[in-house]
Amino acid sequence: MQGILGGLVTALGYLGGQVVALLWRGLEMPKLSGRPAGALTWLVAAGIVVFFLWVLGSSLTWQNDLRQKMGMEVADALHLTRIMVFAIVTFALAFLLGRLVASFFRLVRAWFYRVMPPRRANVLGLVTVVLTLFVVTREGILDRVITGLDESYETAQALFDKAPPRPSDPLKTGSSASLIDWSAIGKPGRDFITSGPDADAISAFTGRPAMQPIRVYVGRANGKTPLERAELALVELKRLGAFEREVLIMASPTGTGWMDPGAYDPAEYIHNGNIATVAAQYSYLQSPLALILETNTGLEQARALQDVIHDYWKTLPLDARPRLYANGLSLGAWSSMHATNMFRLLDDPIDGAFWIGPPFPSTFWNYVQNQRNPGSPWVLPEIGDGSLVRYASHTTDASKPDTKWGAMRIVFLQYSSDPVVFYEPASLFRPPPWMQDRPAEDMSEYFFFMPIVTQFQLALDLALSFGSPPGHGHAYYARDYINPWVEVTAPSGWSAEDTERLKAHCDNGFQAGCSNELR
Repeated sequence: MQGILGGLVTALGYLGGQVVALLWRGLEMPKLSGRPAGALTWLVAAGIVVFFLWVLGSSLTWQNDLRQKMGMEVADALHLTRIMVFAIVTFALAFLLGRLVASFFRLVRAWFYRVMPPRRANVLGLVTVVLTLFVVTREGILDRVITGLDESYETAQALFDKAPPRPSDPLKTGSSASLIDWSAIGKPGRDFITSGPDADAISAFTGRPAMQPIRVYVGRANGKTPLERAELALVELKRLGAFEREVLIMASPTGTGWMDPGAYDPAEYIHNGNIATVAAQYSYLQSPLALILETNTGLEQARALQDVIHDYWKTLPLDARPRLYANGLSLGAWSSMHATNMFRLLDDPIDGAFWIGPPFPSTFWNYVQNQRNPGSPWVLPEIGDGSLVRYASHTTDASKPDTKWGAMRIVFLQYSSDPVVFYEPASLFRPPPWMQDRPAEDMSEYFFFMPIVTQFQLALDLALSFGSPPGHGHAYYARDYINPWVEVTAPSGWSAEDTERLKAHCDNGFQAGCSNELR
């Protein structure tokens, strides 16, 4: 991956140089020639070689510094040969692609030469090539590929050759008593419905009689529109008595529809099973693809689900309805935040929200981040007096003994080394805000800003962030969810000792396991 990145950035540098040279010639600026040109070429080349050798000599130190901070074994070799081979091949492929585009431009320009003056032909030829490439990649091939991917996933999920039989318990979604068709829910939803601690497992942990947690999940194929799926979820919640529970969580899944058991198992233990969770699937694509290619799909589904449930919830008597919370992980956090419209909630607000690993484009997250108190770090900011919004990480649990919560409680859980959260598009030309602070515990002090290069390094980190060790990158895990859930939902009779016991229980593995694989 580092070799591919190196080859790509080198190709971009070459392309940038060619563009500058083209503009220079187009403006008919003076050109160096003879000995001055040769001397300048050797001087620049020598500087590049020295810098390149310094980077190679430092790379293993940089890599091991980061590996140690993430609890990984240090690497004993840089694999330089492999990196160089991939870099050269990547550069060659990019160079070939560029030559093909240039040849296409010359072909189009030659045709325009027949009917118009050269200058006009040059401009129109460039515009024609750019528009053609955009239409072919974005509006033509890419759109068809996206649609095909989604439809193929839907078709594959509809088969379920190895799927378990529908639940026999009428109090489970997808059973014969449910209005939600088990055959259309999809594997992520089925896993969510059939997993998790039952009343006996919870009672064994708490030492008190426990209730059976309610889990409602509507698959994308269960309804044609986001509103249809949301209304189906509401009917199922009513059927199961979810509005009679102490807590109701409106959850937004990740791109594929996956629900992290490490997020919901702890909440069910914390509330002794007196809890209901509802979610609706909106895509079959992996989260990075869904984020880029199906941006609005998740937003529309989350908004429909929250609108329908909140509109019904606020008709219930204040003393006879559950406390209502919004929740989501990664892409689910983004869509959940989008759906949590503060203006719509003014007349009867929900009780709070817990959002994990919010992606960098999230409008609400960006707004809150920029309200940080002066001097507080970008990766773990403080907002006002902490009565409305707090942050948690692998080192901080969102508890502030000196501050009381207000009527609504919002917690963001974000790891300081998570590029899904802290990727910065503007790093193409300026350092991201977190680079202006002291590096966090799992961030390298060696990291420095370089225009363009930093942008693509962060983009690579973004793509690979799911493979980080638990507690770093985008690999969120169960024990870090526990205290934020306690802070947000304020369970009665829960103590700090209970939190530590539950963390130990998680470390030993819940009944459903502590899976942290983000899908």
